[in-house]
Formats: sequence, C-alpha cells, structure tokens
Amino acid sequence: MKYETQGIAKLYFIAAIGLFVGQILFGVILGMQYVIGDFLFPEIPFNVARMVHSNLLIVWLLFGFMGAAHFLVPEESERELFSPLLAKATFWIFLAAGAATILGYLLVPYATLADMTMNHLWPTMGREFLEQPTITKIGIVVVVLAFIFNIGMTILSGRKTVISLVLITGLIGLAVFFLFAFYNPHNLVLDKMFWWYVVHLWVEGVWMLIMASLLAYVLIKVTGVDREIIEKWLYIIIALVLFSGILGTGHHFFWIGTPDYWQWIGSIFSAMEPIPFFVMVLFAFNVVNKRRREHPNKAATLWALGTAVMGFLGAGVWGFMHTLAPINFYTHGTQITAAHGHMAFYGAYVMVVLTIISYSMPIMRGQAAANAKAQVMEMWSFWLMTVSMVFITLFLTAAGILQVYLQRFSDTPLGYMVVQDKIEIFYWMRLIAGLIFLIGLIVYLVSFFVKGEEVKVVQSEAAEANA
Repeated sequence: MKYETQGIAKLYFIAAIGLFVGQILFGVILGMQYVIGDFLFPEIPFNVARMVHSNLLIVWLLFGFMGAAHFLVPEESERELFSPLLAKATFWIFLAAGAATILGYLLVPYATLADMTMNHLWPTMGREFLEQPTITKIGIVVVVLAFIFNIGMTILSGRKTVISLVLITGLIGLAVFFLFAFYNPHNLVLDKMFWWYVVHLWVEGVWMLIMASLLAYVLIKVTGVDREIIEKWLYIIIALVLFSGILGTGHHFFWIGTPDYWQWIGSIFSAMEPIPFFVMVLFAFNVVNKRRREHPNKAATLWALGTAVMGFLGAGVWGFMHTLAPINFYTHGTQITAAHGHMAFYGAYVMVVLTIISYSMPIMRGQAAANAKAQVMEMWSFWLMTVSMVFITLFLTAAGILQVYLQRFSDTPLGYMVVQDKIEIFYWMRLIAGLIFLIGLIVYLVSFFVKGEEVKVVQSEAAEANA
C-alpha cells in the first residue's frame, strides 16, 4: 500500500460485505415466500422483505464504490487523501443512517414510519428503491456531497488521470440524479418519468462510468499493460454508455402514459445499450491477453473478466431481449424483467465491487495477494455464485416466458394468481439456486480467514512506473 489513507477503504469494504450478506439472506427469505406464502409472516411480510432486499443492494454497492474511491484515488493522484477524518466521519454517518433505516423498515409499519419521520412535510416515500424517509434521503445527500468533496479535492491537488476523472464524473452524476428522488409530483405519469431519472440514469448511466473506471484500474494493476492503451478503451466505453444510456431511458416510458414517440426513441437507443458492454468484454480480454506480467492475484483477474462477461450477458443480452417496444408490450413487469435485473446487477456492479475488494484487501493487509489456498477458495466462491446466478436468471426467464404466454398472449388468458400457481416449479428451482448462491457467499467470507504462505511479488521498474 503506497499511501496510508488508502487503508480507510477497508472500513467501507467490510461494511459492504456485511450488508451484502444481509441482502442475500433477505433474498432467500423472499424466495421462500414465493413458494410458502406465510413463511415468517407476519414478522417479516413480503413487501418489507422486498424493500430491505433491494435497499441493502443499493446501500452496499454505494459502500463498495466509496471504498474503491478511497483506495484508488490516493494512488492515482499520488498524494494522501485530502481529509482522512472526513472519510471516516462519512463512513460512520452513512452506516448509522443505513442501519437505522433498515431497522425502521423491519420494526415499524411503513405508514407509521412515514408519520414518525414527518413525511407529510415533504412527501418522498412510497416509491420502489426510494422508500427511504425524507430525513434519510437528506442525510444521504449530505454524506455523498462530503464524500465527493473529499475525493474531488484529492484529485484536484494531485495527479489527474483518466481513471480518476471518469470515476469522479460518475460519482458526481450519482449525486446529481439522486436529487430527483426529492421530486414527487401528484401526476403519476410525471412521477414515474422522474423516478426513472434516478433509477435508470444511475444503473444504466453514471454507475457504468464508475464500473468502467474500477475495472480499468484493476486491469492496469494486474496486467501491466500501458495505461495509454487502457485509457483509449475507457474513452470509447464511456462515450458509448452516455450516447446510448441517456435516451435509452425511453424504454421505461413505453406504457406509462407518455407520447408514443418514446416507443421509437426508447427502442432505437436501447438496442444500442448492449454495445458498451460488448466493448467492455473485448477490452477486458484484450488487456489480459496482452499482459506484461503475471500478477499473483489470480482471483482478482478472474473477477475482472467475470465482470465483463456477466455484465454483457445480464445488462446487454437479457436487457436487449425485452427492450424493444413490440416485445416489451407483452413482457414488461413479468419475471423476465426480474431475470434481467438479477443478472445485470450481479454482473455489472456486484462483481466489479468484488473485483476491487479482491485486489485491494490483501494489499491493505500487507500482502501482494491472498495466499494460494485463500485464492482457490475465493475462486470456488466465484464459480458458485456466478453459476447459481446464471441458473436463477434462466429459471426466472423460463417462468417469465410461460407467464407471458398464459397471462397475456394466449387466446384464453388466465388470471395472474392462476398463472403464478402454474409457474411455481420455476420458483422452487430459483430458490435452490439462491441457496447455492448463499453457500458461495459463505465460501467467499471464509476465504478471508484462510491461512497460508504469504505472497510477495517483485515488479520490474518499468511495470511499477506504468502502474
């Protein structure tokens, strides 16, 4: 570790992994409730479990992004973090706010929580992914602005690289688009339009800038390929992301009451959205094939390649499958949407956070890489989680296709709950795959505690200068 303040990232990563475990546990609870309707009822109703599951996903990924920024920005900027004290303060405030919000969901009826937090003064609650009380939303804004200030000042006062500039652009975009969460118009069509300004322009816009910068950073470190080559790839990727992703928001406007020209705009630009993910696959494999050194951290390289491939499959292929308006007319809101969402989030964002953790955590523990036994276990966790996520996606896709046919396409359409009974077998298989994913996550946690011979590496002066 070149700079002492890089170690602050460990706090964020530990919190991220802990919240990740919580997210998966609630995912398993939801899977059980799909097939055993009164499982843990009334203690944890389905709507509460779903709310906790999705909110934990967002919060732990944000912790991961923040930890990654605290680790790589000092090294990229060639200086210590602007304010270590501010970095630690934002961590504890964000963790406390996140924990209090999740406990509020679990311990208090949602309507009571809204009354307790005086939601009537500035109503922002009740929307999927944005269920947080207004006071929590304000706290998130304060924390993120303090975090961006700290990272931004570090970059401004040090070396400027393409990676750090793309990262800070994505982080600023994350903060800016979250502000739409505070606008809750009475008109439902307008409400959904601005809701997608947060959700879509996060996950299919600025988050992808963060993802690409983190992937580029790790690939520079583990391959020794010239920074100029990786930066050229990065320019191409972010240009394609912004070109396709912004107007690609239109694929959410097909059926919410907006003018029909959105069906053309959304379809055309959404059809282009898989392109940056495909370029990311080419980028990752091309860089690894041209590597100038064998880095001892094989697990981090595996996670990096997996991010590119699974991101392309989940966000690119499964996104494209139902993004054209004539197809989406039948598929929107079905289990096909859930299939796309699960693999896209896992491939694009979960895996890139695990990539940077895999690379940086051993360094923060004083090693070049985890020992060989720990890496083998970590790679086992990679395959268990990734293969199980593929099967979760396939089972949900099969359920969605049958759901579309029975409920929306056949000459004698069946009712929603009748169809749910007929596709129950896919929910059982999804649950089994989810349990295997949980086992993979447990193996991943155990890998941090596996003892073995310490790994040391000696890099050439040229490779070190390049990195």
